[in-house]
Amino acid sequence: MFNDIGPLELVTLVVLAVLVFGPEKLPKMIQDVSRTIRKIRDFSESAKEDIRQELGPEFKDFEFEDLNPKTFIRKQLDNEDLGLKEIRNGFDLKKEMAEVTDAVHSRESDGSSSSSSSSSGSGTVDMTKKREKLESAERPPFDADAT
Repeated sequence: MFNDIGPLELVTLVVLAVLVFGPEKLPKMIQDVSRTIRKIRDFSESAKEDIRQELGPEFKDFEFEDLNPKTFIRKQLDNEDLGLKEIRNGFDLKKEMAEVTDAVHSRESDGSSSSSSSSSGSGTVDMTKKREKLESAERPPFDADAT
């Protein structure tokens, strides 16, 4: 519950409690707070048991911690039946990125070598024809009724 509180913060809280409540009332306040926390825990445990009984035997393995999304996902990723570990281990992001990078660099080097070798006027005409051919092939049909 108080996992984040360090020793200095704990000492500060104790000193503050002594100043606010006084040394005479402090033991009574600690007893009241601990009794209230105990009652809240008992109430929550009984509510959990009531919910488990109402859900029936098919949910006997149900844990309320599974309602936390992080816990649920961690539990499902550890489940061997789904085969998610094989998928996760089979996907190598570095390898995929290296292949994409190589493909892009080879395409750039092909484009730069063809443009450097086509310093004559006929090379640019060929590239213009290729570009027009690609653009006309990629254009969707025009529907006058749709506009």
